[in-house]
Amino acid sequence: MSKCKHSALATLATMIILLLPVSSVTAAGLSEPLVQRIEALEAGQPVKVLGEPLLARDALRRFYENHGFQPAWSSPGPRRELVEAIRQIANDGLNPADYHGEFLSDLALRARDELSGDMQADIDLLFTDAFLLAASHLLEGKVNPQTIHAEWNASRKHRDLAVTLAEALRNDTIAATLDSFRPTHPAYAKLKEARNRLTPLLGHPWLPIVDGPSIHPGDQDPRLPEIRRRLTALGDIPAPPDPETAVTDPTLYGKDLDPVIPNFQARHGLEPDGIIGRGTLSAVNLMPVERIRQIDASLERWRWLPQSLGDDYVIVNIAGFGLQLVLDGREALHSRVIVGQPYRQTPVFSDRIRYLVFNPTWTVPRKLMIEDLLPEIIRDPAYLERQDISVYQGWGTDRQKIDPAAIDWSSLSRDNFPYQLVQEPGPLNALGQVKFMFPNPYAVYLHDTPGQYLFGRQERSFSSGCIRVEKPMELAEQLLAGAPEWNRGTIDRLLEKKTPVTAILPEPIAIYIQYWTAWVDEAQRIQFRDDIYNRDFRLLAQLRQAVAGEHQLPTPVVATDLNPAIGDQ
Repeated sequence: MSKCKHSALATLATMIILLLPVSSVTAAGLSEPLVQRIEALEAGQPVKVLGEPLLARDALRRFYENHGFQPAWSSPGPRRELVEAIRQIANDGLNPADYHGEFLSDLALRARDELSGDMQADIDLLFTDAFLLAASHLLEGKVNPQTIHAEWNASRKHRDLAVTLAEALRNDTIAATLDSFRPTHPAYAKLKEARNRLTPLLGHPWLPIVDGPSIHPGDQDPRLPEIRRRLTALGDIPAPPDPETAVTDPTLYGKDLDPVIPNFQARHGLEPDGIIGRGTLSAVNLMPVERIRQIDASLERWRWLPQSLGDDYVIVNIAGFGLQLVLDGREALHSRVIVGQPYRQTPVFSDRIRYLVFNPTWTVPRKLMIEDLLPEIIRDPAYLERQDISVYQGWGTDRQKIDPAAIDWSSLSRDNFPYQLVQEPGPLNALGQVKFMFPNPYAVYLHDTPGQYLFGRQERSFSSGCIRVEKPMELAEQLLAGAPEWNRGTIDRLLEKKTPVTAILPEPIAIYIQYWTAWVDEAQRIQFRDDIYNRDFRLLAQLRQAVAGEHQLPTPVVATDLNPAIGDQ
């Protein structure tokens, strides 16, 4: 800190002390220790109090400057309230130790008049730091998405945490204020409830059930008693069981399990065939702590999103292979989707769908032209004609159509490929009959597909990054419902002509492309899916790290539009 700034800060503190009543000046012995510590923070020095680092540097400075460098936590009520709120933050998948939890629970009950001025200042700073840091993490996540992947540019509304804390202390609403930072979407609260239901299972025996032959209805198997026990603990078998289906032989796959096993399989993304095979046994063996980790990763990703998604939006869950259209706050459409392969992952980001293209052409991306299509063309010269793909040289209005037979395809390579490949509208077009456009840096969008048979698969990661929609026409009809010139009859007539037509949406609609391996469905069942892109592992490794070093809380900004937000790929 410069000498001028140091002098100004000290002068401001002195003026505040002089202006206080005499009784406050006596109590103002805390002001100088607070000033010293804030000065050190402002100078960029690492500051520890009672062995704990102060992390919310800028927000701490703003708060105590606004508060006249006076203690803020003199009353035991707010201290106790914050201690309990920090303890409860574990239900959000966050670690209370990151917010000085163990220290605060002891310090909250200490009689302040028994402590020195330095100690009182240190305690005050720890309580303030805990609130500010917890509020920041609840508002926008503990892990900076850019540390997962540099392509995330979050669209989050920051709040002035220093001002918010002052209001909470003034109104005695510490817990309620912290709660207001949590995502308001019901999905977040449902995940927390599911986490609470699983927490009592931690520490219970959960050794792997040995592999073996598949267990079919009517079979007897010594593994079934333990399978029943776990399904009961997870809530898949009601407790107490239905007397009409009481089990007389726990080693028998009886009628009591007929509805249970398919339901369990379905909520783990498995084929609900009722057969306890390797995949089902693997899901049964999934330990409660592993399930909680999946929930914690999903809770963190929710915190990366805006607190409110709005009343109208499209949301895609990559790991869940599903799309949901929400209108006026209610689900209007649900559709299965196909997402990118693990080596061509669909990115996580947010944007707005602005227009649709019926009967689209498909300009093959350069990477696919070279890596996928070029080897195919060399092997089969008739491939382009069979797939109705035209070849162009040049770009824009100056491009010229080229006869594929005039090209020596074997001479082309990554560094020598001066052509565009464009698939014409029709039944073979890779985009199907409609694409949903939200221009973004990744050339990713939603579209129809001629390969409808793939939607019958349980795991659907087959695309090159774009998202194929099972119900594209239903989605198009819903999105265009506000435009009187568009209806299903109009769409059907356009599709018959096989000519590209652009339809502008009456109002752009937000789309959130996300990645959740755990969520609670409409029937209040917790769903789990495989981490197909291995993203949970990387996120959890950072979520579990102890907070260390400097933590800069966000400077308040005014959120404007929904900017693209790239995610943890």
